[in-house]
Amino acid sequence: MKNNLLAIIFFPVLFLGQQVPKLTDEMALQLSEKPLHCINQEYPNKTAHIINNENEVSLSPKNLHPTFYGCFDWHSSVHGHWMLLRLLKTKPGLSNAKDIENILDESFQKEKLQAEADYFTKYQLTTTFERTYGWAWILKLDEELITWNHPKAKIWHQNLKPLTDKILNSWKTYLPKQTYPNRTGVHPNTAFAMAFALDWARAGADHDFENQLIEKAKYFYLGNTKTPAYLEPDGSDFFSPSLEIADLMRRVLPQKEFVQWLDRFYEKRSLENISKIPVVSDLSDYQTVHLVGLSFSKAWCMKGIAKSLPDRHPLKKDFQKSADIFLSNALPLLFQGNYGGDHWLASFAIYALED
Repeated sequence: MKNNLLAIIFFPVLFLGQQVPKLTDEMALQLSEKPLHCINQEYPNKTAHIINNENEVSLSPKNLHPTFYGCFDWHSSVHGHWMLLRLLKTKPGLSNAKDIENILDESFQKEKLQAEADYFTKYQLTTTFERTYGWAWILKLDEELITWNHPKAKIWHQNLKPLTDKILNSWKTYLPKQTYPNRTGVHPNTAFAMAFALDWARAGADHDFENQLIEKAKYFYLGNTKTPAYLEPDGSDFFSPSLEIADLMRRVLPQKEFVQWLDRFYEKRSLENISKIPVVSDLSDYQTVHLVGLSFSKAWCMKGIAKSLPDRHPLKKDFQKSADIFLSNALPLLFQGNYGGDHWLASFAIYALED
């Protein structure tokens, strides 16, 4: 009952249907509590570490990852950190801003982040660890730091650099060898990761990586037509494979070319299907709750695509309206589940609200 009341208090406009969902200070404060409570929560935990020998059996999540050990898994901890950093950067007046700063100070210690970087060479079979979902969130985290002119941001950025460099080198090695894109609606989705990587490359003025990503995106997706989005979603999707591709291609193509591409990419039945709200039958199920995240990722994709379309294009208003509906549906659900959603959904909500 308490969680339902919180949803009504902080999201009243969603139930009245009179306003576009906005990230108020009250909402930001309430959402920030999710990663604040889990970044230092080591268990339950899904490490995704491949045990190479008996000496590694006893290693705890914190032994393996001294910074990103909480929030159930490594990537969720990374985007939980991104969310707190984003709020500290954009809403410094939040009543818990000092708590957020203290958490980030602890996490961004130089020695801890060096250990995170060393993980990729210290242990065997780590070349595919978090490829490419976790990699993408590391770059998004670093992008937030390099675009913030704040003394602590500069320190945190330098401390994160060994890990960022490790991820970047791995990605630059992997991308030329990636023959096919991954079109899944969960973590390995290629288009999602490439979109975040492209944002980072432009913010950090890494023109070689930017061009590499652009050419690979065209290779993967430029010739795609009549995408079968009428088959979406799968049962535990938190991405729309088709919308992630479109959200990437808006970054890659000039507006006129993007419009021509988009008009070939979607058929009517697919457009009708991706505008449907996902049915979430069990918020307590750690896989089914992914579908709440699907509403958030659809919202951020549709908002981004709409901004890239000319005013006369019919999808501009349709996608803007659908994005607001997805947000209005998903935000209250954040407060009605369990740790299966609590450890990651708030960061998806922040990105959807702000992007």
